[in-house]
Amino acid sequence: QAKLVESGGGPVVAGDSLRLSCVAAGRAFNSMNMGWFRQAPGKEREFVAALSWSGSMTHYADSVKGRFTISRDSAKNAVYLQMNNLRAEDTAVYYCAADTSGIWDTEYVVERLTYKYWGQGTQVTVSS
Repeated sequence: QAKLVESGGGPVVAGDSLRLSCVAAGRAFNSMNMGWFRQAPGKEREFVAALSWSGSMTHYADSVKGRFTISRDSAKNAVYLQMNNLRAEDTAVYYCAADTSGIWDTEYVVERLTYKYWGQGTQVTVSS
C-alpha cells in the first residue's frame, strides 16, 4: 500500500526556518514528479513547489520564490521542503504529493488534480 508521510512541521517565529520531509512507503517514487501544497484555515489548498522526477526542474509559487527550496533524495525515497525566512502568512498545513503522469509543465504541476498520491499533512505555524 503506497503512501506519503510528512514530518518536520511545528511552531516557529517569523524569520525562522524549517525543513519538511516527505517519505514514501510501499513503492518507489523516484520516477514521479513531486509537489508541495499548503492549506490555511478557510482557504483552498494552494500550490507551493514542484520537482521533476529527475530532480533537474523546479517550479515555485511566487509567494515562496527565493525563500523555499524543494529537493529529493531518491535513495531514501524522500522529498524535502526547506523553508527560510518564514512569515505569518506561511502558516498552513503542508502536504506532499506525487504525480504518476510523467508530464512536466509549469501550468500542469501547480494543479491539485495533477497528483495521485497525497500525504496527511504537517502543521506549520508562524507567529509574528
